[in-house]
Amino acid sequence: MSAAAHTDHGHHHKESFITKYIFSQDHKMIGKQFLVTAIFMAVVAVILSILFRIQLGWPGESNSVLSFFLGDTWAPNGILHRGMYLGLVTIHGTIMVFFVLTGGLSGTFSNLLIPLQCGARDMASGLLNMISYWLFFLSSVIMLYSMFIETGPASAGWTIYPPLSVYEETIQGSGAGMTLWLLSMTIFVASSLLGSLNYIVTVLNLRTKGMKMTRLPLTIWAFFVTAIIGVLSFPVLVSCVVLLMMDRLLGTSFYVNDAIVGSEILEQSGGSPILFEHLFWFLGHPEVYIVLLPALGLTSEIVANNSRKPIFGYRAMIGSILAIAFLSFIVWGHHMFITGMNPFLGGVFVFTTLLIAIPSAVKSFNYLTTLWRGNIRFTPAMLFSIGLVSSFVTGGITGVILADSALDIQVHDTYFVVAHFHVVMGLSAIFGMFAGVYHWFPKMYGRMMNSKLGMVHFWLTLICAYGVFFPMHFVGIGGAPRRYYDYSVYTGFDNAQYEMIMDLNVIISIFAILGGLVQVIFIFNVFYSIRRGQVATQNPWKGCSLEWTTPVEHVHGNWPGAIPEVHRWPYDYSKPGMDEDFVLQTVPVRDGEEEH
Repeated sequence: MSAAAHTDHGHHHKESFITKYIFSQDHKMIGKQFLVTAIFMAVVAVILSILFRIQLGWPGESNSVLSFFLGDTWAPNGILHRGMYLGLVTIHGTIMVFFVLTGGLSGTFSNLLIPLQCGARDMASGLLNMISYWLFFLSSVIMLYSMFIETGPASAGWTIYPPLSVYEETIQGSGAGMTLWLLSMTIFVASSLLGSLNYIVTVLNLRTKGMKMTRLPLTIWAFFVTAIIGVLSFPVLVSCVVLLMMDRLLGTSFYVNDAIVGSEILEQSGGSPILFEHLFWFLGHPEVYIVLLPALGLTSEIVANNSRKPIFGYRAMIGSILAIAFLSFIVWGHHMFITGMNPFLGGVFVFTTLLIAIPSAVKSFNYLTTLWRGNIRFTPAMLFSIGLVSSFVTGGITGVILADSALDIQVHDTYFVVAHFHVVMGLSAIFGMFAGVYHWFPKMYGRMMNSKLGMVHFWLTLICAYGVFFPMHFVGIGGAPRRYYDYSVYTGFDNAQYEMIMDLNVIISIFAILGGLVQVIFIFNVFYSIRRGQVATQNPWKGCSLEWTTPVEHVHGNWPGAIPEVHRWPYDYSKPGMDEDFVLQTVPVRDGEEEH
């Protein structure tokens, strides 16, 4: 079935405010809903990170900011309570990984771009798409609510390792807060699965006439493969969570064995926390690419468009996406090198982890080759895309260290790991998300964002990000474990080493606070431009792909008449013999003209 077979929805009945803006089944509105929700959740996560960075930079010192946000219960006399410190770290990580970088990135841009770039009236199922968003919203509300219960939020880290996540006696946040965390994540997975199935079916079945798979933009390939990874990996997290809930509520022993809490010997025995790690990281590492691939797909489109050159190695880029997806499922064990696994098995995971560097390098070199001698336009989207390539390479270099089992033992569970995954996953994906918002904002809202504010936002964000994560590597090499409330109690440091770590923590915290404040520029730019931004033209960036053939004002069904037919790939930039330096996909191939 092709999208061209869909009926023209131009005479669709008039929608009410509720059906148009709240319970909408229009993919463009649902994409906006995901974006606004993700921005709100990101603001919460950034505030949480600032609160625990204040504790790490100036431990034990009274601070009015902590009192304002946390009150006397969790910040008595302006000093952060150690139980809430672990809760802040846990909820910050959970929100950023799942609700911003997974739900926000894929939910926003898969919804917005898949039907527009494939040539479809809408998603395969508008109803399931709407349900997907509202499950995401409900999951977000439950996660936020868990921070306000009396015993505090989940406090076992975003990886919720047993036994901390099993026994309520171990830590305050392992009570109702942990139960709400598990409920929220189960609903989130349901949302993700509904969305992913919708994306897959839309790409396979609703492409317009002429839109072969080899004519799809790389954005669609990235969203399509990401959805497949999600469908295969997220159910494993659900099984992991169900077994954990049974250990918590029914007294089973899947993950726990002969535990002693205080002076009490608990009855559960026979389980293994390493089983939990296997299940969690079987989702956890594909999750890295569920986050990264959409950002890389957006970057492919933006780099080609703003270099005014065809993307270099189109088929190689598709191959690298497929290779990354396959390899992402067979590298989870590198998170578990210190669990006592068989050294031979560890060597297998070292090999597969290092192997994934090859398709990653293909993408990086192809971006650089596309940029080489291009007629580059430095828009805010282009700057963030280049920043993504930079952080992807930077983070990949430290990833080689963590991929080696002998080296990983030295820095495992230190701030070196925190620095690595924030650069390669957090920073790269956030840069990709920013790039996507700046580039497709005219398609979402019919207006342009302020480019000068965008450039200020990029440079200040880049400086602050590296100010946070570059010194964090040295904190980790110095031996500082992650998730410690106060390093002054850690007697393994000599005085000089301790002073170095504390001085760097001050620098990191200052840059973290400044970086959080800088995001106010972006938020202002978004919401001001929605109402007051310059009115956009139909194709402001002179792009080749199908979304730029739709009218500026949103219409139900995307195109007011018949869906246009596709005749060429989406990267015909600066093609010799053409009147302009871009050729839309809808322009027929001339006699004697070669396709890519």
